[in-house]
Amino acid sequence: MKRATSKLPNDPAELRALLIEARAELALALAALQNQSLEIQNLRLLLAKLKRMQFGRSSEKLNNQIAQLELQLEELETEQASVVPVAAVSVGQDVSVKPVRQTLPEHLPRETQVHAVACTCPECGGELKSVGVDVTEELEYIPARFKVIRHERPKFSCGACERMIQAPMPSRPIERGLAGPGLLAHVLVSKYADHLPLYRQSVIYAREGVELSRSTLADWVGQLSGLLTPLADAIGRHVLAGRKLHADDTPIPVLSPGRGRTKTGRIWTYVRDDRAAAQETPAAVWFQYTPDRKGIRPREHLQDYSGVLQADGYAGFHHLYADGRIQEAACWAHYHE
Repeated sequence: MKRATSKLPNDPAELRALLIEARAELALALAALQNQSLEIQNLRLLLAKLKRMQFGRSSEKLNNQIAQLELQLEELETEQASVVPVAAVSVGQDVSVKPVRQTLPEHLPRETQVHAVACTCPECGGELKSVGVDVTEELEYIPARFKVIRHERPKFSCGACERMIQAPMPSRPIERGLAGPGLLAHVLVSKYADHLPLYRQSVIYAREGVELSRSTLADWVGQLSGLLTPLADAIGRHVLAGRKLHADDTPIPVLSPGRGRTKTGRIWTYVRDDRAAAQETPAAVWFQYTPDRKGIRPREHLQDYSGVLQADGYAGFHHLYADGRIQEAACWAHYHE
């Protein structure tokens, strides 16, 4: 109930009626906040349970449900944070779920702002003496920004033989390319890790006053694919050099030009991780894409591997164990099936 104090009645009986009405509204608001907090807690527990179930054959079926619950939880938490808990304050209760205040990471740069007062006491004019300082840290974000790096290479001429001398141009990820390595890495991470298509990136950059067409960005991504291939191959060799692998595949929607819809491709994941066996060999994941889920795909990927393979019951893996070169280790995540 909202009413300007200047319009409050002078009659005690009317004031008492307004107070009773206000208390009733506060009680309802408190009950609503409590119900919302319980719903948030239930959603968190349900999400935790579903995420634990995510590592089985049916994990793909859970992804959409988990995503929807994440959005629902986000909306509830946002709504709860936007409502000032007047009711809770009025009755001396706190129904909000306050996050634990965490220490800000030490590696972040610190910028100190000193909020000083006058050198004399505002009450008596006496000299002030320092007795300490209160420090409050605030996490801030500086938006990403473009900058231009100028490479200047002075030219010199030999007075004796007239030979021209000049420092070589530093190597660049894309020969004679416009983009620096930081920008190229940002484009790749935005596209593949943050699922931000190139045309949307182009619009974002345009807001910063930098015109980068989608075709230009696509050209960069294509050239970087070739540039990073040796690194991907090295990761594959490292993973396959282990004596124990974990393998799984997951469907991925792929654009199908001309069909007006997507088709289903596959991402195959091969993991080498011996940390549980007290080994210090770096863990690594090798990803391979195929347009289908034919059994020949894992046979092609693991044709040079010998050792133990832990995977699910997909029939395409069974052919790998026929000659004894690869030993099967059943996956407990699928035991219930």
